[in-house]
This record gives sequence, C-alpha cells and structure tokens, in this order.
Amino acid sequence: MDVVISGLLLGGAYALVAMGLNLQYGVARIMNLANGEILILGGLAAFWAFVSFGLSPLLTLVIVAPLAFFGSWAMYRLLLRPLVRRAKSRGQLEVDSILATFGISFFLVGVMVSLRAEYFTYSFLATPVHMLGTTVAANRLVAALIAAAIGGALYVWLNRSRPGMAVRAVAVSQEAAGLVGINVDRISAFAFALGGAVTALGGCLISTFVTLDASSGVIFTMKALIIVIMGGVGDIRGAIIAALILGIVETAVASIIDPGLTLVAAYAIFLAVLLFRPQGLFGQGNA
Repeated sequence: MDVVISGLLLGGAYALVAMGLNLQYGVARIMNLANGEILILGGLAAFWAFVSFGLSPLLTLVIVAPLAFFGSWAMYRLLLRPLVRRAKSRGQLEVDSILATFGISFFLVGVMVSLRAEYFTYSFLATPVHMLGTTVAANRLVAALIAAAIGGALYVWLNRSRPGMAVRAVAVSQEAAGLVGINVDRISAFAFALGGAVTALGGCLISTFVTLDASSGVIFTMKALIIVIMGGVGDIRGAIIAALILGIVETAVASIIDPGLTLVAAYAIFLAVLLFRPQGLFGQGNA
C-alpha cells in the first residue's frame, strides 16, 4: 500500500508535465524537447519566491502560470511558427521542431546555469501525514491534489467547452478543422502556450519535494515523452493514467529493487509500448 500511494502521488505530478507536452505535440504538432527546461524554470521561480520573499509555492503558481503562458506563446509565434509554415509534411515539421527545441533547451539551460548553477531546494510542508495506514509527506500530498485539480479542470474544459472542443478538433485533423472554420494557427499557438503553462505549474509543484538543478530538465522531458507515447498522443485521459502507472512503477522499483533503476524501468515500459501498443493505451489504431 505504501508503494501504491507514494506512486500515485508522484504520478499526479508527472501527469501535469505530460499533459503540457501532450497539448504541444498532439495539437500544435511540436515535439518540444525544451519541455523539461520549462518545468525547471517553474521550479526555479518557486524556489526564488520562497527563499527571497517567503512566498508560498502555492501562490507562486498564480504568477508562474501567465508568465509561462505568454513566454511559450512568444516562443511559438517567433521561433516555431516559421517552421510550421515552411514544412511540407507533418514528418518534416516534427524533425524541424525537434532540432529547434533541442537548441532552445540548451539556451534555457545556459540561462539557468548563469542564474543558479547549484542545486536548488527548500523546505515546504515537509511534515508527515498519516493516511490509509501509511505515512506520506504533506508537500507530496498537496502537490498531487493540486495536480489532480488542474488535470481534472483541463479534461472537463477540453471535453465540455466549445474552445476545448476546437482544440480537440485540431488535434484530430488540422485539415478538417480548417474546413469547418476553426483558426488552426491560432488554436495551435494557444495549445502550445497552454502546454507550457501547465508544465511550468508542474515544475512549481515538483520543486516542493524534489531537488532540482538547471541540467535536470532532460530527465523530465524524457519521462513526459514516455507518458505521452504510453497514453496516446493527444489523449489527456491516457496521459493521466500513464503518468500514474509510471509513478507506481518507479516507486516500486526504487523501494523494492534499487533507486538507480527507476529510469531503466521507465524505458522498459516505453520500449514495451512501442513494440506491442504503439498507438498508446487509448489509441484508435494505426490509422
């Protein structure tokens, strides 16, 4: 039970990061390899606000969300939109976006190293909470609950609101969405910006219980990619469930076998999905 509860709490935080990448790749068709660096920037903002001004990371969320949204929107409009316009196929766009965002990730790492070269960590709600016969840290519990609330709100918005359904329509087919009057370029920019904001929020929450540094973003990018592929590209429900599965598996491996093998377990799941279920948990097949 300890492993399951701890894994679910960890998976809840992973879900936010994966949902951000899912929006960017599933809707805007941008495989953002700088996704992890956006997460680290969110964590660094929470760290600075807490250490310098005593501001709770929960309040920092309100500040980080719009900053990350507009920063990601500017990144798309200025750096990535030209790639979208010149791409003659989806495959070319994916290759170009991978190369471009790979370079952006190095730029962001350099900026963060110049700002804070050391590890950054702080103590927030580091108190034990007893639940269901086990003990968990309050910061992990709060982070998971907030992540669940954000993920639930995003899922409802995508499935019940007209703007959300427009986003889903673009994710299914940009050509068909354009034929029914949806502004594909505007929706793609919005989805990319929203994905960046969600990822940065995940960084704020993860920083409350994980020690981060400027170069650790690549690990979160890869985990987000694993979750997106496992859950199905563009499927928020699949991303949430896949994140919970990954959280439980990593916690089980760390507790029962060796903490150093958590990444090995994550990649083993990734390879298994690619071999036996490449469309993801809730994919519709190889259409």
